[in-house]
Amino acid sequence: MQLGFGDGWVSPKIGQNAALERLSKEVDWRRFEALLEFTEPQGPGRPPKERLLMLKALLLQQWYGLSDADLEDALNDRMSFRRFVGLALETPAPDHTTLCRFRNQLAEDRLSERLFGEFSRQLESRGLILKKGTMIDASLVETPFRPGSSDGSRQPVDPDAKLTARKGRRGTHYGYKMHAGVDQKSRLIRRLTLTPANVNDTVPADALVCGDEAAVYADKGYAKAQRRALLRSRGIKPRIMHKSWGGGPPLSIWQKRHNALIAPIRAAVEGVFATLKRWFGYARVRYCGMCRNESHLQLLGLAYNMQRALKLA
Repeated sequence: MQLGFGDGWVSPKIGQNAALERLSKEVDWRRFEALLEFTEPQGPGRPPKERLLMLKALLLQQWYGLSDADLEDALNDRMSFRRFVGLALETPAPDHTTLCRFRNQLAEDRLSERLFGEFSRQLESRGLILKKGTMIDASLVETPFRPGSSDGSRQPVDPDAKLTARKGRRGTHYGYKMHAGVDQKSRLIRRLTLTPANVNDTVPADALVCGDEAAVYADKGYAKAQRRALLRSRGIKPRIMHKSWGGGPPLSIWQKRHNALIAPIRAAVEGVFATLKRWFGYARVRYCGMCRNESHLQLLGLAYNMQRALKLA
């Protein structure tokens, strides 16, 4: 990651990017480099670039919404990008096929989740994760790979994506569903997972609980007596909205008051989903298959937390 001799002749003010410079200093990149040492060579052809350089390039891709080809062009064109990843002036940027192979390798080795967890530990050591509460929720994500015909004559292009109907809304949804556990005060993502769209929100809910938070906030879709009892047994306050079951008694005045107090608190998680979809371009998945899309979601969560940490610090 050493810069070249030609960089000494370039003014330090050229290609300045305050956010990227702060990330270069505030993030302990050596810990990521240690995790990436477990990756295997990418096969025959061009020699692999430094793995940390490739990881930083993929993070730039998330922050700026670039395709692989656009990322290659940007690395060759933008001085701030080259400084962030550690490319000398005379060094060519990795091409888009090299970037694609490295991303696929992260998915195959399931390293994206470990990279996300490593930065979560760094955030915790810096005191940015407050643990006052965890907001859990889910959001549908479409896929551009459409299913086959309704008569079953053609198989779906993406076999891992599933079809579901959105309650209270017309039409169906084909794709995936992301589930997140978000720190209440800091709005940092603590847990992320991806499922087919037809999986009920409550199925992966318990895995989104970290165990060290003071409370768990969730809407009535997560209402379950067994879950409330489990949280209490772990010393966690179950701030889950109540719902009236079909044919059962209506909500009591106390339960309605309980829901009114929780609703504005747990609704803050929607802002995290909105950021991922609008600013990070995650309105639909980019790849085909659960493995690659799950790895991309973890990488996306890592990029979000890094950007969020800049604002908190």
